Amino acid sequence: MLSEGGYFMKGMAMGGIFCLLLSLLGTFRPGVESGTESQHHHHHVQALGKDELKHLTDVQMQMLRNQVQVSCIIMVQPKILVYWATALDTWSKHCDKAVFYSSESTKALEAVDLNEKDDWARLRKALKHAYENAGELRWFFVAQPTTFAIIENLKYLVLAKDPNEPFYLGNAMKSGELEFVSYDSGIVLSYEALKRLVRVFQDEDKCPEKGRTLWKLSEDKQLATCLKYTGVFAENGEDSHGKGLFNSKSVDSLIADSMKTNPNDVVAGCCSDVAVTFSGMTPNQMQVMMFGVYRLRPYGHDFHDLLVFNPPKGSEND
Repeated sequence: MLSEGGYFMKGMAMGGIFCLLLSLLGTFRPGVESGTESQHHHHHVQALGKDELKHLTDVQMQMLRNQVQVSCIIMVQPKILVYWATALDTWSKHCDKAVFYSSESTKALEAVDLNEKDDWARLRKALKHAYENAGELRWFFVAQPTTFAIIENLKYLVLAKDPNEPFYLGNAMKSGELEFVSYDSGIVLSYEALKRLVRVFQDEDKCPEKGRTLWKLSEDKQLATCLKYTGVFAENGEDSHGKGLFNSKSVDSLIADSMKTNPNDVVAGCCSDVAVTFSGMTPNQMQVMMFGVYRLRPYGHDFHDLLVFNPPKGSEND
């Protein structure tokens, strides 16, 4: 018979084996290409802190600034023409390349006519077109015209990230077991992630053009499902303090929420100083944002930014 000490040691051993099994099972995920997840699987992507920037030489900062260029993929429809026109007139001018993809042809504004009514099929076509016409661009930002983006802050976020690694980031959310990046807040893809995505588009079993579920999945969930099969997972874009950069609400909504939940420090409770996106904005709100972000300046005040992102050549930048 075992003594009390023997029972205790046996229990400790069995518990240790059980914990080890749980740990091993926790790292196992079916349906992912071998080796891809272990190489690049993290859920939080943070921008560099000011102290980290100080360690970079002028030559290094110049090199990083030149190589971080963003292609904006903006999905539009003629029925929301006023939003389309506002995005064209405001934040999209700060993209190194901005292409509007439309569901049908229109004479009002220039766009790539995809001649496709289905939202998911149209997004697939747009992403494939952007990949095939990427040129030297290595970062891709997918947005709807109701989103306002500060492209310089996006460049700051991915400044030291390698686009040859599969980054898929934004406002990461979870639905059941599926982690995905919210379309409403904007989606960022590195060149490697987009390359894998375009490749899996050809596999109808893993990434069908027409969904096979009993209910229709949203485009962002379809996108995450397809990327999952290539070992690319949703990651949350954050500043150096861990605050989210991709917002699913407008600035005034975030401030109103903060006034209720954090009345003693409304600004800190609202949003990051280097936020990338705000969503659900009216055309008038976007014009006001453009004024506040790019035009309004306190005379004589220097923000002491260590890095400057110049506007694209030939751009009518504000």
